[in-house]
Amino acid sequence: MRVLIRNQQRRPVDRQWLRRIARRAIEVERGARGAELSVLLTGDDMIRDLNRRYRGADAATDVLAFPQEEGEGASAESLPQAGEMLLGDVVISVEAAARQAAEQGHSLDRELGLLLVHGILHLLGWDDSTPRQRRRMMERGREVVDSL
Repeated sequence: MRVLIRNQQRRPVDRQWLRRIARRAIEVERGARGAELSVLLTGDDMIRDLNRRYRGADAATDVLAFPQEEGEGASAESLPQAGEMLLGDVVISVEAAARQAAEQGHSLDRELGLLLVHGILHLLGWDDSTPRQRRRMMERGREVVDSL
C-alpha cells in the first residue's frame, strides 16, 4: 500500500506515523493492501480555497476528502482486495489540527491521525451528514488511532 504525503506547511509532522495510521484504517475497513492514497498537509488558507472551490463553502475546515471514484467514495464492491487502486486525496489543515489538539488536550500527532482516518472513511464511502453518523466516524477514528 502506498501512502504519499506532501507537507506544504512549516510545522514538522511525523510522516511515518501518518502512513501507519492510513494503512491501519484501510486494512481495518476493507482488508485492502493494494490501495494508494495521497495526503496533503497544508494550512487554513489553502484548505479554505479548496473548500470554496469544490464544496462551495467559503470557510477553512480541518479535513477534506476527494475520492477517486465518482460520487461519495469507493464502495465495498469497487475497492479491490488485491491490486493497486487510487482511493483519492485527503487534505488536512495542520493549523486547524493544532488548534483542535490544544482544545482536546492531546498531541498534534493524535489529532492528525484522527483527521486522516476521518478523511479515509469518507473516501471509503462513510457519511457524516447526521450527528449519529458523525459520532460513528469519530468513534472509528479513535479505535484506529488507539490500536497503534
